Amino acid sequence: MADEPDSLVLRRMDAKLDRVIDDLQAVKVRKTNVEEDVAVLNRRMDRFEGRLDRIERRFDLVEPAH
Repeated sequence: MADEPDSLVLRRMDAKLDRVIDDLQAVKVRKTNVEEDVAVLNRRMDRFEGRLDRIERRFDLVEPAH
């Protein structure tokens, strides 16, 4: 009988730890998704920058580099 309270505490701790592990796994998935989205946005920004550079050169809006 003396083992029952300890067993109950351990079961509760196990259940909480399982929830923490599940939450952490979900956070990792979301983090990966955010990283992928940021990478896509960076590629788009690079393309916009390239297009803007071409437009500036075409209309002679760029000051000569020294």
